[in-house]
Amino acid sequence: MICDFYTIFNGCFLKHLKPIHLKDFVKLGNKNPQQLAPEKAILVGLIYRDQTEERLAEYMDELAFLAETAGAEVLKRFTQRLPHPNKHSFVGKGKLEEIREYVEVKEIDLVIFDDDLSPTQQFNIEKELKCKVIDRSFLILDIFAGRAQTAQAKAQVELAQMQYLLPRLRGLWTHLERQKGGIGMRGPGEQEIETDRRIVNQKISLLKDKLAKIDRQNATMRKRRGEMIRVALVGYTNVGKSTLMNLLSKSEVFAEDKLFATLDTTVRKVVIERTPFLLSDTVGFIRKLPHRLIESFKSTLDEVREADVLLHVVDMAHPQFEEQMNVVGKTLQEIGAGGKPVIVVFNKIDLYREEYFDEFLKPETKTEIMAELQQKWRTRTKDNCVFISAIEKENFMHFRSVLLEAVQRQYAIRYPYKTAFF
Repeated sequence: MICDFYTIFNGCFLKHLKPIHLKDFVKLGNKNPQQLAPEKAILVGLIYRDQTEERLAEYMDELAFLAETAGAEVLKRFTQRLPHPNKHSFVGKGKLEEIREYVEVKEIDLVIFDDDLSPTQQFNIEKELKCKVIDRSFLILDIFAGRAQTAQAKAQVELAQMQYLLPRLRGLWTHLERQKGGIGMRGPGEQEIETDRRIVNQKISLLKDKLAKIDRQNATMRKRRGEMIRVALVGYTNVGKSTLMNLLSKSEVFAEDKLFATLDTTVRKVVIERTPFLLSDTVGFIRKLPHRLIESFKSTLDEVREADVLLHVVDMAHPQFEEQMNVVGKTLQEIGAGGKPVIVVFNKIDLYREEYFDEFLKPETKTEIMAELQQKWRTRTKDNCVFISAIEKENFMHFRSVLLEAVQRQYAIRYPYKTAFF
């Protein structure tokens, strides 16, 4: 589970206090997090600056879902209102003491912070709580490590892990501070730190070279795909992209009600009314996505950058779906995929009705509300949206016709002198 990467990172030692070297850490980093028993965890978040109490509650719900996806059992949440995070302990001294007492009483294994912790903050909090302390970035890295299947995804996750680990190496050697009779103890520790820094930097360099080679191979593969139009599924994590992929391509792409169920890019050939195109399913986006992961996965997202049409899938039943849409839009801009033709696919309209419609509402009232909502988003997206339920196949044929029209439009732009494309 979460402990595999963390144990080595936080200083797990063999007999005679001999450190486990980073080459051993690398082998353990990609174990499946679901193979171990659940750890008891608590969540910690701050209300500060523009982060309101309502927004923090939404972030904490998402953090809890991430923790459950990684295999942890969340027992309690701690929140505090501060002007800004404490530079030494993130939360205030009194709140940290309250957390410490709960950790001791409930024998908590893991404390997860919603925001990134600096190496100093993490060290100070661990020293006080005497248990594992991680942040949102580390948690996402752990989930990615368990989900990576291809050589490219594994290398990308490992690169992000190494970049995360590098500034935190000092914590690996704190066991030397507790040794008695310090003669001969300080020097070797410092040398080991330098050795491991060198190992990490070498590993980062090797991984970058490996990814560059894979990128060249993938670029060659994309060139061989011929003249077909490319369509990419994008969206927030867990909005139903893989389910929609299976529906359109009649394939068996892994789909599950968990965050980041899809990590490796999947490409399938789809034919609608004798018009073929390539459909790709990519990793979902998320708020506060670690920058190092965006950098590492930019090559995977080449499918998005090189697509002719984007299908932006939205979980309409989610209470914060508009904010999720903004996150996806910003991420697309970051990876250089802005400005492409986009069809917004509002998915899970069946769940929306279950969640927000009173059972005593008249059918005509429900129809009127849905019509107003759809008209609102048609106006905002300039009529480039559809409303479906991928699970129930509701409005699926209309969605197919809209997608077909968009693909044929791209063929007409690319090959203006052809009367028939295939």
